[in-house]
Amino acid sequence: MDILNFIGGMHLPAIENGWLDNIEPATGLPYGRLPRSGAADVERAMEAAQAAYPIWSSTSVEERAACLNRLADRIAEHFDELVAAESRDNGKPVSLAAHVDIPRAEKNLRFYASAAQQYLTEAGMAAGAHQLHYVHRKPLGTVGVISPWNLPLYLFTWKVAPALAMGNCVIGKPSEITPATAFLMSQWINESGFPPGSFNIVHGLGNEVGEALVTHPRIKAISFTGGTATGRHIARAVAGTSKKTTFELGGKNPAIIFEDCDFDLTLRTVLRSGFANQGQICLCSSRFLIHESIYDRFRDALVEKVSAMRPGDPSLPETKMGAVASAEHLAKIQSFVAQARELGGTILCGGQATHPEGDRCRQGHFMQPTIIEGLSPTCEVNQQEIFGPVVTLQPFATEEEAISLANGTEYGLACTIWTENLRRAHRVAARIDSGIAWVNCWLERDLRMPFGGVKSSGAGREGGTESLRFFTEPQNVCIQIT
Repeated sequence: MDILNFIGGMHLPAIENGWLDNIEPATGLPYGRLPRSGAADVERAMEAAQAAYPIWSSTSVEERAACLNRLADRIAEHFDELVAAESRDNGKPVSLAAHVDIPRAEKNLRFYASAAQQYLTEAGMAAGAHQLHYVHRKPLGTVGVISPWNLPLYLFTWKVAPALAMGNCVIGKPSEITPATAFLMSQWINESGFPPGSFNIVHGLGNEVGEALVTHPRIKAISFTGGTATGRHIARAVAGTSKKTTFELGGKNPAIIFEDCDFDLTLRTVLRSGFANQGQICLCSSRFLIHESIYDRFRDALVEKVSAMRPGDPSLPETKMGAVASAEHLAKIQSFVAQARELGGTILCGGQATHPEGDRCRQGHFMQPTIIEGLSPTCEVNQQEIFGPVVTLQPFATEEEAISLANGTEYGLACTIWTENLRRAHRVAARIDSGIAWVNCWLERDLRMPFGGVKSSGAGREGGTESLRFFTEPQNVCIQIT
């Protein structure tokens, strides 16, 4: 597969004709290439976007919504192709791509097509006043969106859809690790009715394309999902400018398991929250905080279940756990496990790289699901995001201790709380430093609700009206009526 940029309605190689290998994580081998674009390609995309902006921004919201829905139709029509591409590009099982990634990408487009048409801005007139005030929300202009490799099309469309729906032109940069599905989608943009230049996609490295996009003086906003260190770099790069930014960054999410939890439901769900997508979801639970009265029982049941999990060829429909995204990422995960051993932690199961049976995946990037206990809450393994199939266990005695442990990292993205006590659920959720708190469930999303993190897990919110507001500039209009 030769992946190309999509600029001004055309598929183009990088101006300097550089290329990067596209690696399949399950095999560790290249299966295609993508452009190694740079600042010149971003400038070309900017010129196309600037030319398209007067057309797209003045297009009716109904027609913009129709374009998004037609693109969603193409995703639905090419569902099997996108599922296979997402699995091959990312290493995730085809079953996960079919159940989560591609359906959600379609849903993102349809949701914002509808939301933009239903969005009402503020208006008001005080009793006895002689002026009517209302808010006119204008598109910003050309915006940049940078999406990560763990949920490639899912998170790319999550950002692109509201930006386009509100009349902005977009320059999108998918991750260079997983560019395939964004490229496939770009093949259907023209036929969906978007004017050339309104939706552009530029592929390449973060420190080249991403840097050029973030620092471009005509980019009005940056929406970024990715690592905390990169988010901080972007924040420094835009400091002193008028760019709007939203950041969804890393997490070190706790699962707080109280003694009165529904044991079987909790066990079944935290298996997913700890190891879905090989632990490569920013919302995955990576610290299991377990009440001391059920600690041994829950630990043993969890270890029994996780020990039976085996990574397999992600292209097979029966596979539930696939490859991690890259050789570099596998090495990072292994370094944390090695550090845990050095600190005296006990590896209860897993802890090693592995390979599925057969020749196809013998050079792939696979990691055994791993459970570790006996580490200090303040050690780096319990403090830093691993972003892999590795969880740690910590006992607690009181509700106060559980809250302290849960809040005891620099991150604050998500948590899960497991209890049958309704008052406790409300009380604990209110005291956890997180952007989202799930009680007796995980990864349930209502797209109307605000999404994002606190502390080092991000700044700003996405979702529903939050995204529609972010991608617009409010103007207060005041009219004298008497």
